[in-house]
Amino acid sequence: MSQESKLIDHTLLSPDATAAQVEKLCQEAKDFEFWSVCISPCRVELAAKCLAGSDVKVCTVIGFPSGAHTSAIKAAEAKKAVEDGADEVDMVLNVGAAKEANWELVTNDIRAVVEASAGALVKVILETCLLTDEEIVKACQCAKEAGADFVKTSTGFSKAGATTEAVALMRKTVGEDMGVKASGGIRTAEAFKKMVAAGASRIGASAGVKLLGDAR
Repeated sequence: MSQESKLIDHTLLSPDATAAQVEKLCQEAKDFEFWSVCISPCRVELAAKCLAGSDVKVCTVIGFPSGAHTSAIKAAEAKKAVEDGADEVDMVLNVGAAKEANWELVTNDIRAVVEASAGALVKVILETCLLTDEEIVKACQCAKEAGADFVKTSTGFSKAGATTEAVALMRKTVGEDMGVKASGGIRTAEAFKKMVAAGASRIGASAGVKLLGDAR
């Protein structure tokens, strides 16, 4: 085990990902002792089976990738994911509500997922490339108020991924009480180290094996 390995959510969210690829992801996560695998909701049961008896967590995504689902749908998806074996859920912020400064909707949307997740760790994906700095700060405050455990930069499916500037701003806003996950476009050991230095306490990456090898 290394300190770096425990920072990584080993990720496979491609829409064409097969069961065999998820099984390979899980085996890599066990071999390299990553913190978790992050997979689509339809693969949670499979991942939980593959990882049974290991320390690797099962993470999935909720309201992915747009965040434009209703709160009821997000909550139901989160509840089912936890029932299927998810230890952590990464929900996508209602970005449109944030852009129109409907912070009550944003907060209630997050809270609905937190309450439905039955004790599972909840991360809120802000999609920082679509938000101003002021909106990032407010979204972080909403996530904290709603009881989420982490804020996260990106889905990896929008205009851009994580930046050190966004990570640093998120860390400054949430303080040490919450986690900050950098995700989206992190493909080199140098980028990995910069995100951690900026304040990231978790890294989401599909290139986890390469990152860990390069970091060592």
